Amino acid sequence: MTKINEYLSLEQFESIVFGNNNVEVSKEVLERVTQSFDFLKEFSANKIIYGVNTGFGPMAQYRIEDQDRIQLQYNLIRSHASGTGKPLSPVFVKSAILARLNTLSLGNSGVHPSVIHLMQELINKDICPLIFEHGGVGASGDLVQLAHLALVLIGEGEVFYKGERKATADVFAIEGLTPINVEIREGLALMNGTSVMTGIGIVNLTNAKKLLDWSLKFSAAINEIVKAYDDHLSAELNNTKLHKGQQEVAARMRQHLQTSKLIRKREDHLYTGDNTETVFKEKVQEYYSLRCVPQILGPVLDTINETALVLENEINSANDNPIVDVKNKLVYHGGNFHGDYISLEMDKLKLVVTKLSMLAERQLNYLMNARINEILPPFTNLGKLGFNFGLQGVQFTAVSTTAENQMLSNPMYVHSIPNNNDNQDIVSMGTNAAVITAKVIENAFEVLAIELMAIVQAVDALDYKNEVSLGTRQIYDDVRAILPVFSEDRVMYPYVQAIKDYLMK
Repeated sequence: MTKINEYLSLEQFESIVFGNNNVEVSKEVLERVTQSFDFLKEFSANKIIYGVNTGFGPMAQYRIEDQDRIQLQYNLIRSHASGTGKPLSPVFVKSAILARLNTLSLGNSGVHPSVIHLMQELINKDICPLIFEHGGVGASGDLVQLAHLALVLIGEGEVFYKGERKATADVFAIEGLTPINVEIREGLALMNGTSVMTGIGIVNLTNAKKLLDWSLKFSAAINEIVKAYDDHLSAELNNTKLHKGQQEVAARMRQHLQTSKLIRKREDHLYTGDNTETVFKEKVQEYYSLRCVPQILGPVLDTINETALVLENEINSANDNPIVDVKNKLVYHGGNFHGDYISLEMDKLKLVVTKLSMLAERQLNYLMNARINEILPPFTNLGKLGFNFGLQGVQFTAVSTTAENQMLSNPMYVHSIPNNNDNQDIVSMGTNAAVITAKVIENAFEVLAIELMAIVQAVDALDYKNEVSLGTRQIYDDVRAILPVFSEDRVMYPYVQAIKDYLMK
């Protein structure tokens, strides 16, 4: 059980989304939300407050009569539940609900406590609202996607429940849940925020961390396979550059390689004074994809850490409009719903993940190309050359997928298109940025899965499984339980998928 109280850390957030911990909203939160609701109800009695007694967007100049205020909120929810495309995955939706629950729990939105209760129930009972990929422009927040969440909270729309797509009303009847009754501005409060892009962003962040960890380990394993020298990973070299990411990547690779019998020391070979030949037998330096890993993956790590900070700030921020300030007895109008922080971070994240997939593709090519590595058969083919093909086919897939990542890396952050009768004249496109980043990340797992297939084939081609580090040996054993050693050609796509699943778990 994870309690929603003052501040929700990323670790707590992930324990709910990925660890299936239940959510418990604290008494303090419910008191805070109740105070906010009661204050707004009293404060709005004789004042003009956006979205309470006015229309929305460019129609905010129109007064809404008292008897129509509640229907206004229902109209907003129903009219904006207009998403298209593929449904968001359940993990994205669960993360988005949690992000919205936490920001509404801050007490800056004036919602009725029943909203908090029902969102908690959706998470704990694993009820996944139907929310589509397309529709959000990232300001006023994730309006369209969050409208689909709000639609479920009023008992309408559809949900995924126990693997099936069902009418919300039917599932609520099964679970004994009661839809919320809109009181003041629950429609706008639910929709006006960055919670979908942020929720997807946190899932992306978690998966990007996994990708980086695998890339570090695979890079270390390839250095083992070619019996590389260890000085390009040394603290002495990498600490002369003051970037924390580079230093940490090198340290983690050194840790992985501690038990390797294959990594060599330069002083034992090229510094002995015995190398007098004109053309050196020993390779003086490795290709960049092996030698420059700390410099390439260091910025990936630094970006992941920066993105984590922004995402944690966002889930603990009020990203609504207007903002209800109980302490100062005022309501402030502004633009906290604008998703530029998340949009920029998602663009940065997909850039570094694309670079990571490019590194994996180049390392794969190194293992595939016998003329470059000079120690392995072409395509790590353990069969009859010319008659069998080894991993030649899956290399095409890795190259194709990497190329798609390169194309998808164009930023959404600067693709603002004015809309909403030019009321929203500059927007973040943060939701699109998060969704596209998720695609880039999934693609990267596919490229790394194929790279891993080549690594284990290379280990067997050289009969190194008893000489690699303990970390590499564990990965080798895990993968060989999925993909046995093969020399005869076989259908490869089930193995690619199975290894991808192994990497993503």
